[in-house]
Amino acid sequence: MNAAARVRRPAFGRITLLWCTLIALCGCNRTAQRPAGSTNPIAPVVAASRATLANTLTVAGEFIPYQEVELHAKVAGYIRSIHVDIGDKVKQGEVLAVLDVPELQAQVQGAQAGVQQSQAEILRATNEVTRDEANYAALHAAAMRLQQASDARPGLIAQQELDDAHAKDEAAAAQVDAAKSALSAMQQQLGVSQAQQKQVSTMEDYSRIVAPFTGVVTWRYADTGALIQAGTSNAASAPVVKVAQTSTLRLRLPVPEAVAPFVHDGDAATIRIDALGRTISGKVTRSTDELDMSTRSMQVEVDVPNADGSLTPGMYAQVTLNITRTGNALVVPIQAVDNSGPQPVVLVVDAQSRVERRVVQTGIATANRIEVLSGLSEGEQVIVANQASFHPGELVTAKHSAMTAAGAAGDAAEGQ
Repeated sequence: MNAAARVRRPAFGRITLLWCTLIALCGCNRTAQRPAGSTNPIAPVVAASRATLANTLTVAGEFIPYQEVELHAKVAGYIRSIHVDIGDKVKQGEVLAVLDVPELQAQVQGAQAGVQQSQAEILRATNEVTRDEANYAALHAAAMRLQQASDARPGLIAQQELDDAHAKDEAAAAQVDAAKSALSAMQQQLGVSQAQQKQVSTMEDYSRIVAPFTGVVTWRYADTGALIQAGTSNAASAPVVKVAQTSTLRLRLPVPEAVAPFVHDGDAATIRIDALGRTISGKVTRSTDELDMSTRSMQVEVDVPNADGSLTPGMYAQVTLNITRTGNALVVPIQAVDNSGPQPVVLVVDAQSRVERRVVQTGIATANRIEVLSGLSEGEQVIVANQASFHPGELVTAKHSAMTAAGAAGDAAEGQ
């Protein structure tokens, strides 16, 4: 044996001695966790139970107008006058601007003339019907008298004269029918003329830009004399003004996907407005009931009264929602769920006292407890501490923990 080998042998002996010492210490520590007379490690467990969970969510929201619209002209024309500017308060139906549309005014006058012409034609046709009815009455009476005389004394009235009288009678009756038909046509033409007049009059009404609701003018895009294109025929047409309803504001907030299913209309909300140093109360008014695919959040709105105008669209607020899971939810201590992997996992001690790894689906969580939606049944024992020390299939001794009562007390104190 050479000198180098003699030098390495003591070092190898020291390494072997160190490993034996570590193994002995681990064995002692493992033995310390076991109760006297037992060879199985102790597993602190809690039974899955049912309870009503309540939690709070704080999220930033933004105030936006309850309604906001850009007002376009439906007909093209020049602005004759504009009566409002930014910041002006307007009422529903108030005229904000008036357009000058000369060709439309000519169309209105032409439609009015058409209606008057149709009315005159109806009057003329009515008089013709009256005249033709009188002429028919006279000719019919004459024909009847001749016929009666001929019947009383045959041969007294020539047959030619009788035929001429009956022909004139029938011609007069046909003339009456023709006059009535002409009168009906004139009446229908009057309806057409009135419809045209109504159409152009309606278009003339569009030359006035009116406020669709009570609000405030937030922007003005045009001045007197500006040419405005019709919004219905030109997609690039510029609006005249923008009006917003600010007496009530929408507070819009994104709710994360994890708690979105538990937010409902009517849920209480506490609103903190840092810019004003105010805290107000409200309720969830509406939600989209679907997630935004880009943010994985659901848009929720709270209507906030703003009669005094102290709130301004664009302001931010911190909103705290009281989220409640109604009914009996299956819950376990939050420490029992391992979220380090791709799916939540719990360790269950089965009836044979063996450890079982179980994948679960979780719901809302409080500071102490978490809801289990699937993967676990009521009464099953879950390990609540030192999960890394246990392995599936391992035989353990279950020891109930007081964590359930402590968690319930903590949740109750937080909800108050």
